[in-house]
Amino acid sequence: MNSYKITTLNDFIILRQKDFPFAKGELSSLLSHIGTAAKIVNKKINKAGLVDILGRAGMVNVQGENQQKLDVFADKVFTDALRSSGECCGIATEENQNEIVFSDKLARKGNYVVCIDPLDGSSNIDYNVSVGSVFSIYRRITPRGEEVNNEDFLQDGTQQVAAGYIIYGSSTMLVYTTGNGVNGFTLDPSIGEFCLSHPCMMSPPDGRIYSINEGNYIYFPQGIKQYIKYCQEKDESTGRPYISRYIGSLVSDFHRNLLKGGVFLYPPVENMPEGKLRLVYECNPIAFIAEQAGGAASDGRRRILEIRPESLHQRSPLYVGSENMVNKVLKLLI
Repeated sequence: MNSYKITTLNDFIILRQKDFPFAKGELSSLLSHIGTAAKIVNKKINKAGLVDILGRAGMVNVQGENQQKLDVFADKVFTDALRSSGECCGIATEENQNEIVFSDKLARKGNYVVCIDPLDGSSNIDYNVSVGSVFSIYRRITPRGEEVNNEDFLQDGTQQVAAGYIIYGSSTMLVYTTGNGVNGFTLDPSIGEFCLSHPCMMSPPDGRIYSINEGNYIYFPQGIKQYIKYCQEKDESTGRPYISRYIGSLVSDFHRNLLKGGVFLYPPVENMPEGKLRLVYECNPIAFIAEQAGGAASDGRRRILEIRPESLHQRSPLYVGSENMVNKVLKLLI
């Protein structure tokens, strides 16, 4: 009988503590709490069709978007988990206008702040389509013992100490990086643990998938229109025409392209000249993961990770995925 060595998320985090000797286990504890919150959200998503949690919550978030009931639930679960961790002194989420500062004495001594989109693509749940959560972790700037402020959350992406996402689909996966490669963990429902399933994830330098909402084609910049035509042209030497795949969840589209090779594009359009995706808690964590996996991420002019945010909910175009595919996009945007 074959025996298999199972490495759980918590085991792996502890084994990799040496990557951050200054953290003294604090970052490890914080990542563990995020993993626990993800399990709770996953359970609720799996039951979404059986309980009164589908559809809208009757509120509008700071983006002017109707909040789905699961958005509200996920926001509370991650906020409560991070508050109770004792390592996090504040959180910024898509659902709240301002950062949430944890003011108790233990939290004020924490070293980290978290920026998170608790549930990306939540409207997909009504149709049993995959969704996700995406997060960034930063070391605080303000002195320990004080309450954190807006400055702690408006750091550029190069300052991230960890980033990750959870994808809730046919299986549930947590993928994260601490700047030393990317590793993926699949939730085993029989034991209730995330187990290492995708060690040392790498993005192929090229791919055959492009992901974009082509329904907005007439509003795209000319360079993006040219890239779409390039993807559709037949050229056996480059494997074209490419395959168009678009789920409508950043996490889901990026995850597929990370594994298979591809590019995700969300350009500016006429009614959203700055783009739609949020820099702080969507573009930055995805860009960090992409680069750690050998890929690239840009807003069309700049490396995503080098953009200094001016506000929590600042928007940005995003071109992310296999390095050669992203570079081709950028050449057409010049």
